[in-house]
Amino acid sequence: MSHTTDVEVGGEARAQRMAAGAAGISLEVALVRLSHLVQRVFAEVSRDHDLTPQQTQLLCRLVDGPVGMADLGRMLDLEKSGLSGLVDRVESRGLVARTRSDRDRRAYQVALTTAGLQVGTTAHDGVISRLGEYVGDTAQDDRQHLTTLITRMLDN
Repeated sequence: MSHTTDVEVGGEARAQRMAAGAAGISLEVALVRLSHLVQRVFAEVSRDHDLTPQQTQLLCRLVDGPVGMADLGRMLDLEKSGLSGLVDRVESRGLVARTRSDRDRRAYQVALTTAGLQVGTTAHDGVISRLGEYVGDTAQDDRQHLTTLITRMLDN
């Protein structure tokens, strides 16, 4: 009788353990659990910067540049009044500024201030880093496949 160890089988044994651990849960349940994990990471990073998770999400969305209020509301899934209150609170801390849109004088853009860019970039990097710890040593092909699937879901 042959006894095979994890060392001998390498990645195959790891894949079997992962499949066995995931047995019995649906993709939808896995996505809910993943959502909770992401929310927990945002909460941890937020505490590091004395922000709420929603404030951190706002800053992370603005790291790449100004965003209109309507688009920001869709991105953060907030109604107009909720978004206005969130932006008010972050603006009062000097982290964002509202400016009128060049294209539509009725609309506003929200942009990070210099202080906001520093906090937002640090928070964004913290979220990415902590999520990266969960991905660990996942093979590059698996990472790319998962990225493709998630992107497809987000585009729907």
